[in-house]
Amino acid sequence: MLRTTVIPDKIAYQLQILLPEHYVGKEVEVIVFAKDEGVQGEVSSDKRISFTVLKTNGKPYKFNREEANER
Repeated sequence: MLRTTVIPDKIAYQLQILLPEHYVGKEVEVIVFAKDEGVQGEVSSDKRISFTVLKTNGKPYKFNREEANER
C-alpha cells in the first residue's frame, strides 16, 4: 500500500509518485478525496430498531443472544 498527503495550491496539480517494484505491471487504483469528505456528524442514538420474526414453527419466540453469537 502506498499513501501520501498533499495540499494543492491551485486547481491543476501534478502528482508524481514512485511505485514499489512489485506494483509494476499490475493494475493500481488512484483515489483522490478531501480528508474530511464523507465524514458524518455525531450518530443519533434516538433511533428505534426492531425486527419481526417471520416463522417460529408455532412456538413463542424467545431471543437467545448467546445462541445468536455462537460461531
